[in-house]
Amino acid sequence: MSFKTMDYMKLRRFFFTLSSILVILGIVSLFVFKMNLGIDFSSGTRVDIRADHSISINKVSQVMEDLGYTPERPTLSGNNNNFASVNLNEVLTKEQVNTLQNKVQDEFGIKPSVSTVDPTVGRELAKNAFWAVLISSLFIIIYVTIRFEFLQGLTAILALLHDAFFIITVFSLLHIEINIVFIAAVLTIIGYSINDTIVTFDRIRENMKRHKKIRSFDELKEIVNKSIQQTIVRSINTVLTVLLPVIALLIFGSPSIRTFTIAMFIGLIAGTYSSIFIASPLWAVLKYRHIEKQNKKKKVQPQQS
Repeated sequence: MSFKTMDYMKLRRFFFTLSSILVILGIVSLFVFKMNLGIDFSSGTRVDIRADHSISINKVSQVMEDLGYTPERPTLSGNNNNFASVNLNEVLTKEQVNTLQNKVQDEFGIKPSVSTVDPTVGRELAKNAFWAVLISSLFIIIYVTIRFEFLQGLTAILALLHDAFFIITVFSLLHIEINIVFIAAVLTIIGYSINDTIVTFDRIRENMKRHKKIRSFDELKEIVNKSIQQTIVRSINTVLTVLLPVIALLIFGSPSIRTFTIAMFIGLIAGTYSSIFIASPLWAVLKYRHIEKQNKKKKVQPQQS
């Protein structure tokens, strides 16, 4: 069975169940493992250390402890583990930053990059990130409602929330740091995913015009199946084209954009999955329920009159 002949609506319950299980597991993981918030959304100091030679975790930790700090476990990167990042819970003053930079430069030969965020700034960044996602989602649902209909706008947003939550879940499980770059990746995925969903919705609208009136759920199933079959090859080709450079960035890219590329990789896969298997089938289910309600109202009105 090929993508162009698959009965996607027949598999809807399987994919709805799969997504529900993933969401439940995600909620549990967030309670158990929590999110590894970077200093962008909490407070503290981040020290990025570079060296001309390999760096060991023990050496970095020892240098921080010699300065009187209790660091979180440093992370190493680079071809030869010559790049280290360590977070401190303390918000350092300018004098403390100068002392730390001098100490690290003496030990590793290169002056480190130090960034600090106080609690007020961290809360403000977290609030702004929340509003950015909320406002973008609101405008998306308004746009889709105007161009198509409210139910399609609703299912599109549900699919987008599914994608964003899936990315957060994977980051929680892998304990990857969530910072402001992560929010940029989520907003990018929202834009990509809604574009993919709209292409299918546009095809559904064109196929709906050939039916003067929907009388049964089987008719809706036929329309959705046909629409997905007509667009799925385009969706797969598009995501593969985007995934190739993302994979290249994962392998060869700088550690500073690693969070972005990981989130993009996960989000692209989740976005394609939700656009094909969640958004359109869910719209068909909600659409038929709406049609049934409208038919019941029409039957009740003549009886009352």
